[in-house]
Amino acid sequence: MIDGSIIRPSRREKRKQEIRSRIEDAAYELFKRDGIHDVSIEQICLAADVARRTFYGHYPNKQALLQALSQSRVWGTADKMIERIRETHESTSARMSAMVDYMKQNLSTYRAVDRALILIAPSSFDDKNHLRDVSNSLRDHFTEFFSSGQANGDTTMTYSPELLAQMVMGTINSLMVSWALNPNYPVFERLEEARRLFTDVIRPS
Repeated sequence: MIDGSIIRPSRREKRKQEIRSRIEDAAYELFKRDGIHDVSIEQICLAADVARRTFYGHYPNKQALLQALSQSRVWGTADKMIERIRETHESTSARMSAMVDYMKQNLSTYRAVDRALILIAPSSFDDKNHLRDVSNSLRDHFTEFFSSGQANGDTTMTYSPELLAQMVMGTINSLMVSWALNPNYPVFERLEEARRLFTDVIRPS
């Protein structure tokens, strides 16, 4: 928004977004059915009803498509989650608990393709600055949670908001990667432990 005016995407930009969504949706369904490594760009183009040159106009290669899918379906959902939690929960402990509930709900719907995206996409970011920006955004959100909690008196003053944010991010990332590597990993039990951990650590002395 500039000078009170909402900037709306042009028709060309909307068309571009629609084509990207069609390609990503088609690719995701193929990956879910056949596995990431067994699906070709030609198959994706056929399923999305786009020409190969159209595909390459949006993604230079398959890895770039995986990166986009990871952002839209795995890592990129975190900002929306945090905004929803901020709007619906006031105390820090309630926000942390809601985050665990949200993660459990999401992970219960994930399949093999989603586990693969958790592992493959972060390492496939060609622009490491983008990966850094995603991480910094999450860290800033959590830091704000704990800063507000300290100001409201419901969060320990023993640790800095920055360290508490790193603790939460490190724990969650570790659990997700462990589960992505091993589908038998008891991720839901560990998330319940994480809920108790967060509650114990952030409780005011």
